[in-house]
Amino acid sequence: MEVKLIRLEEVDSTNNYLRNYTPAEGEEATLCIAEFQHAGRGCGTNSWESERGKNLLFSLLIHPQEIAARDQFHISMSIALAVCDALTSFGIGDIRVKWPNDVYWRDKKICGILIENRLAGSFIRDSIIGIGLNVNQQQFVSDAPNPVSMRQILGYDVDREQVLRRIVDAFKFSPCMIDFTAMRYNAMLYRKGGGLFTFIDAEGEFQAEIMGVDNDGHLNLKRADGRLVQYAFKEVQFVI
Repeated sequence: MEVKLIRLEEVDSTNNYLRNYTPAEGEEATLCIAEFQHAGRGCGTNSWESERGKNLLFSLLIHPQEIAARDQFHISMSIALAVCDALTSFGIGDIRVKWPNDVYWRDKKICGILIENRLAGSFIRDSIIGIGLNVNQQQFVSDAPNPVSMRQILGYDVDREQVLRRIVDAFKFSPCMIDFTAMRYNAMLYRKGGGLFTFIDAEGEFQAEIMGVDNDGHLNLKRADGRLVQYAFKEVQFVI
C-alpha cells in the first residue's frame, strides 16, 4: 500500500482534515500526522489529551472497496492489531485490545482509535482511521482515568517515526483475512478469560465474563447467572 504523507504542525483533528480532503487520482492511501490537535476526538464526546510534539496523532484515509459494509468491523480489528504488533515489537508485553478498539497495557489506556467509514452501496467507499498513541508524554493532566505512555513503560524516549512506520507496515486487511483477523483479535481481547468483571448497560451494573467478539463487532458476555447476552457498540461499558 503506497501512502501519501501530509504533515501538519497543528490542526483541529486529523480525522476532520481528511474528511474534507480530496485525494489525487490513483492515490491509494493518505496519512495525515500532526504535532498537536486542539480538538482531538475520542469516541462520542470524549477528547484526547496530548502534549505538543510528544505523541503520535494521525489519521489514515484508505479506500477498501472490496470490504463489504457488513464486514466493516474488520477494519477496526485490523488497525487495533497493527498497533498491538507495533508496541510488542518495542518489547512491551501485556498489550491487549479493549473492545471495540482501544489498546491497553495492563489496565491502562495507551492508544485510542476512532474510525469513520463511508459507504457506497453495500461496500465501504473509504475509511478514516484516527489514532492517538501515547509515546513520550510523561505527565497527564486531564481527568482521563488511566492513561499511560510508551515512555512511562519503557523508561526512555521512543522514536515516534519508527513507531508510525511499524504501525503502517503491520496494518493488513483483506476479505480473505477476516476469520484469521477475528481469531487474533479475540486472542488479544482485554479481560477475556479472566473471569467475572463489572459492566454497565441500560439496566445498571452487572457481573459478566467476556466470551468473545463476533466478526460484525458485537460483544458476547456470559452473565453471572449464566445468561448469554450480546451488545453492540455503546450499549455496554466496562467498569475499569
